[in-house]
Amino acid sequence: VQLVESGGALVQPGGSLRLSCAASGFFFRDYYMSWVRQAPGKGLEWVSCVAGDGRNTKYADSVKGRFTISRDNAENTVYLQMNSLKSEDTALYYCATDLSWGCRNKPDFRYWGQGTQVTVSS
Repeated sequence: VQLVESGGALVQPGGSLRLSCAASGFFFRDYYMSWVRQAPGKGLEWVSCVAGDGRNTKYADSVKGRFTISRDNAENTVYLQMNSLKSEDTALYYCATDLSWGCRNKPDFRYWGQGTQVTVSS
């Protein structure tokens, strides 16, 4: 299993950013995928998950209404569209999976990417 995130950047408060995670080494369309983040000096925080067919999504309360998770099974890629960004969204964002058929909202996944840095600052 390989997960490679991209798209992190420095963005101003109120701005938008889209993260991508390219997956390989497993039958991507079968499994839930998640995003997890870690802010400086803090623990891991689960952010969102999406079902294999993309129809079911869940979000942490801290990002609900601002972030949207989606996936393209033809491209083996999962996305995180982040709008109305706040300074508290500054974190290293990870793509993760347990190759499971349910959404896991605890950040203890078996497979992780290397992370992509998002910094929200003026």
